[in-house]
Amino acid sequence: MNMAVVGMVAGIALGFAGYFGGFGAFLLVAALGAIGFIVGRFLEGDLEPGDFFRSRERGDRRR
Repeated sequence: MNMAVVGMVAGIALGFAGYFGGFGAFLLVAALGAIGFIVGRFLEGDLEPGDFFRSRERGDRRR
């Protein structure tokens, strides 16, 4: 599946959740979708847990 189809399916799911469940359901579906996306990236090997918890190096700071 290409990314346009995945985006369309996600939009349809969010639309149904917002229409039938209200704004709270819309936010729940959006949050679970984001979590699923991040977990999928971990499983594919595109992200590592250290990417979120790594502290900044002193040389990387801008003043």
